[in-house]
Amino acid sequence: MKLEATVRATDTASASALRKQGRLPAIVYNRDLNVSVSVDERSFDRVFRSQGTSNLIDLEVDGKVHEVLVKAVQMNKRARVAMHVDFYAVTAGQVVSLNVPIELIGIPVGVKDGGQLDVQRREVYISILPRLIPHSLQLDVSGLTIGDSLHVSDLRAHLPEEAEILDDLDLAIVAVVPPRLAVEDETSEEDEGAEPEVIGEEGEGEGAGEDGGESRED
Repeated sequence: MKLEATVRATDTASASALRKQGRLPAIVYNRDLNVSVSVDERSFDRVFRSQGTSNLIDLEVDGKVHEVLVKAVQMNKRARVAMHVDFYAVTAGQVVSLNVPIELIGIPVGVKDGGQLDVQRREVYISILPRLIPHSLQLDVSGLTIGDSLHVSDLRAHLPEEAEILDDLDLAIVAVVPPRLAVEDETSEEDEGAEPEVIGEEGEGEGAGEDGGESRED
């Protein structure tokens, strides 16, 4: 996807003036490049919604096209609008490190049986060549039963051989857990029914006393 940019001045007043004109201050950088630019705010919003931070964008700066990734977006916390963007210009043949979204596919068997899907991670940090960056990594969860889980290591089969997972392989991505509501309901039913069983030393002591009384009667 393509996005046009123009070189800009770097002073604060110029940045404020650009925002009033509907343009977003930004920077394009890598080891050998550092250029201050601006992009149309609406165009960036459209491209960013489509590409996110894990897909390449063709950024045209005054006629020259750079393949870039969105590395950071500075947001206005109150207005929830972008204030500044960092674009990282990739170099062909040079690996980049980035987070790739994880897309869960299917409805787990355990959820159909009443369990709950506990999603613990929605992206994974990898190192990969720019031309091999996946839009997302699909993980089939349909076979999971209650008590089952999938981990970062399970993503290995979905990545090219050249890619390296930088996150801890033992980190959980998703699990199917027993429903909390069912546990609470069972507890309520036990409270309303017979007296709960007492397990441990207290129970053994009560039983011994009763047995002792019966023995004395004999």
